[in-house]
Amino acid sequence: MKSRPFRAATLAMALTSLTAFAAACSSDGSADRASGPVGVEFWGWAPGYEKSVELFNAAHPGIKVTYSKISPGSKGGYTKMLNAVKAGNAPCLGSVGFETLPTFAAAGALQDATQAAAPYAKEYAPWAFARSGVSGRTFGLPVDIAPMAMIYRKDLFTKYGIAGAPRTWDEYAADAAIIHAADPNAYIGYFGNDAYNFAGLAWQAGAKWFGTGGDKWTVNLNDPATKKVTAFWQDLIDKKLVKTVPSFDTALYKGMGEGTILSDVNAVWDTPILADSVKQTSGNWAVAPMPVWDASAPTAGNAGGTPTAVLKGCKHVKEAVEFAHWFGTDQASVSNLIKETGIYPAALSGLENPALSQPDPFYGGQTIFDVFKESAGRVDPGFQWGPVMTKTSGVLGDGLGKAGAGGTGLDAALAEAQAQTVAEMKTQGMEIG
Repeated sequence: MKSRPFRAATLAMALTSLTAFAAACSSDGSADRASGPVGVEFWGWAPGYEKSVELFNAAHPGIKVTYSKISPGSKGGYTKMLNAVKAGNAPCLGSVGFETLPTFAAAGALQDATQAAAPYAKEYAPWAFARSGVSGRTFGLPVDIAPMAMIYRKDLFTKYGIAGAPRTWDEYAADAAIIHAADPNAYIGYFGNDAYNFAGLAWQAGAKWFGTGGDKWTVNLNDPATKKVTAFWQDLIDKKLVKTVPSFDTALYKGMGEGTILSDVNAVWDTPILADSVKQTSGNWAVAPMPVWDASAPTAGNAGGTPTAVLKGCKHVKEAVEFAHWFGTDQASVSNLIKETGIYPAALSGLENPALSQPDPFYGGQTIFDVFKESAGRVDPGFQWGPVMTKTSGVLGDGLGKAGAGGTGLDAALAEAQAQTVAEMKTQGMEIG
């Protein structure tokens, strides 16, 4: 059975039932507080979330947040949430990435929190707050954004006669040739199969994969900007100047630990993952702005970012939003999330958090968040995610993996993702312009 049409310009009408549902189910918690604290359940998976929930509960006796750690969204967490919504036993809150929020909206899995969230709007980066909703409805509050940078082995760059991180993608390609010529087992970096990392590269180049016009969606995963990215990486793959390895695979970190994979162009949240995965190389890494296409007009990509979303069926929207706001703005919580999760705060107040100014021993004592602050200011806020990203990312990730293994080309991978995305949207009753 097809879902109801998901027309961008008329989504406010399509979500009228959600608004009414929120009004009926939302409460100020007064009845509950007469007999005890209001209970709010929260599902997520990022490290450090438990500690922030503990801090909140200690300071807010009128609200009790129960946190459950589930599998990451792409590894079953989102499916678990959607199934819970269908079964009528979903938690009030869930971690739902910017990229997946439109998919949840299209599935009717979110509850309108516009009224409860509105007073907090000016406390966040405008584009992050906007991406926490769809077509004028707000469904949660953002915790973080995910500007990208280049994480690299400064000692090995020096060994191969390279003074520092490449400033442009042309320099990246040139440095890749230098490194591989000096040691056939060494590579400047790798090409993986993470669809969202690839999306960040395309975002930096100016891609506009999805858009809306009138009552229709536009879908263009293989637009000229994205083709520029695929041409660049296809050339490096064909010349064997980058290692092809699955993203976040043990083989990747083995190569980084051994010094055969020298860099990773990735989001801010990757810095603690890398540090934990190759502890034996502590002190040898550094962070620099990701290479740019035009040095006179530098841009950066974004690969991630997560709102704390209110799921359909939440009986305490006001209290849920109160926690979501505290979670992403309280200085103790933000400090914890910076240290444990590697977030770059979406809240404007979070940008003054002292944890962002701490030298990082793994990165040679560098204050790495200074780089991500610069990158965050270069992110184009106009990039828009589509309504079936679970499908899109799955097909694209498969295609990227096959291209890296030599089974097909990157352009073919994008074409297949485009075709299957459009087909899925049509199956769900969405109109394509």
